Amino acid sequence: MELLVAVARLGSLGRAARELGISQPAASGRLRGLERQLGVALVRRSTGGSALTESGALVTEWARRVLEAAEDFDAGARALRGQRDSRLRVAASMTVAEYLLPGWLTALHGRHPGTAVSLAAGNSVVVARQVAAGQADLGFVEGLDVPATLDAAVIGHDRLLVVVAAGHPWAARRRPLPAAELAATPLLLREQGSGTRQVLDARLAAHGGPAVPLLELASTTAVKSAAVGGAGPAVLSELAVADELSARRLVEVPVAGLDLRRALRAVWPAGHRPAGPARDLLGLTREPAPRGQRKAARLRDSQAGAIG
Repeated sequence: MELLVAVARLGSLGRAARELGISQPAASGRLRGLERQLGVALVRRSTGGSALTESGALVTEWARRVLEAAEDFDAGARALRGQRDSRLRVAASMTVAEYLLPGWLTALHGRHPGTAVSLAAGNSVVVARQVAAGQADLGFVEGLDVPATLDAAVIGHDRLLVVVAAGHPWAARRRPLPAAELAATPLLLREQGSGTRQVLDARLAAHGGPAVPLLELASTTAVKSAAVGGAGPAVLSELAVADELSARRLVEVPVAGLDLRRALRAVWPAGHRPAGPARDLLGLTREPAPRGQRKAARLRDSQAGAIG
């Protein structure tokens, strides 16, 4: 249609082709294809140029209106994309929000400096609820299950550790702690609905589940502070306690026969793949791990070597 309108304006198929950046044979082929589709001749070709037929003049007027509408549509779509790209709402579970997202969001700012990012931190159940309700464009969870209203992608893996202050009796153990003893011991734990609690409850289900918590706290930092202060054993992400383990403010207690690994997932409304800044943030999660995660992995490997 653009080609037809250009021919009507310029009076030459060759000049119309040059204006649109295509060859004259290609332009001629496109016009013949349009004529075949409509079943009428649109252009009369001669050595002196190209002229519209009566049908061609009528179709050209229709084409102008279609092209104007397409331009309006494109302008509106660009405005909508601009509105979408001007903000990004992220919801994340505590561990991801505190130890992984800061690095990802810093990198995202370099790509989208004009995008205003808001971050809501909560447990995995709350995050899933916010994303499903349209209150967040992208979420990050640590739990075992994802609601059917959300699509998800695994972006990494994490491991829960049993940790105690250096003065706790478990810190001097020479043998791994039996899983049954861990289950029977009151612990410093995150609240119900957190990814950490979901994983621990599932892994200890064969041993009757964890005992009534010594303290149940709503943030990773609070659980960690209580453990460092000697309140009791805690179960926390290796990402959260890397610095404390390195400084010996906390000591890892190996547990026999208990797999406390878990997947970290990005979630978004089902059927709506992330776009714009949300898509780029999702891509950043697949890039090399931030320094804190690499440090935790190195520390874990060195401790495994020492135990072996």
